[in-house]
Amino acid sequence: MPSNKVLFVTSNRIGDCVISSGIIREIGRQIAGAEITVACGRPPAPFFRSAPGVERVIVLDKKKAAGHWVDLWKQVVGTHWALVIDIRGSALSYLLKADRRVIYNRSHETGLAKVDMVTRLMGAPAPLEPELFIDDQARAEAAAVIDPALAAASGPIIALAPIAHQPGKSWPADRWGHLVEKLKAEPRFAGWRFMPVGGPGDRPPATPALEAAGPLAIDFVGKGDILASAAAIDRATLFVGNDSGLMHVAAAAGKPTLGLFGPTEWWLYGPRGPRTSIAASNPVRGEFAPIEALTTDRVFEAVIALHDVWVGGSEASKP
Repeated sequence: MPSNKVLFVTSNRIGDCVISSGIIREIGRQIAGAEITVACGRPPAPFFRSAPGVERVIVLDKKKAAGHWVDLWKQVVGTHWALVIDIRGSALSYLLKADRRVIYNRSHETGLAKVDMVTRLMGAPAPLEPELFIDDQARAEAAAVIDPALAAASGPIIALAPIAHQPGKSWPADRWGHLVEKLKAEPRFAGWRFMPVGGPGDRPPATPALEAAGPLAIDFVGKGDILASAAAIDRATLFVGNDSGLMHVAAAAGKPTLGLFGPTEWWLYGPRGPRTSIAASNPVRGEFAPIEALTTDRVFEAVIALHDVWVGGSEASKP
């Protein structure tokens, strides 16, 4: 019997895993009844637990002397794989028994947006748009935080992701507070709730926004894993965030999404989809400026523009 087992080696980063998530459906299109093993970093691992066809998720915790690759090899070497997909371009993928291999290398970087690059890598007939695999557990975890807050004061939610894993990609924390203050004073956002989202380590950059929101805040910082955060963002009407995994989650959820960019390539890594926009310190492709050059007024104006196009007076804006 031919093998239907597929190994998908993907990123340590949440954003890269979301960007390449369309590969999961494409595997099912290419291999009927595919049984998928995903190998990825610990932060994005929960993202795949309910993905279609995924029967196993192997967490790659980085070790000295590439020990994590040795550990992975020991777990997968005994399987005959129908397909090995490796977007990390590791040597391991060449050492396994496989009928076919799809392995990333630098030659695939041709200036295309990352989703389009992944689509070409897989030989897919249509763009492999990012997809979320939110399960009931994640929705329950999000509801446990959000529902009591809305019971006390209902209103549409603007989700905020002021995370700070890479300083050059992180809008200054105090400006998130200033942005919330400006939005609270804006009639369009009367009655809205402000929901910072992030992991446990994102408490410091989220604090100014939480303090500015006061009783209108919904605190979803450190409240769950990436899938719970995705479920929380899925409850929001708008999203504003740094260039991050959560920005890509919001775009994949179909939320009107504003991504904030500093000296990174928004033309490659910008949020995907028609309901997305960016506010960049370097709005001209190929030019670069620090994210600190992005003023609160510019971000506020971009939020208003996003609201007016995608929310306006629609039902989505009502409590």
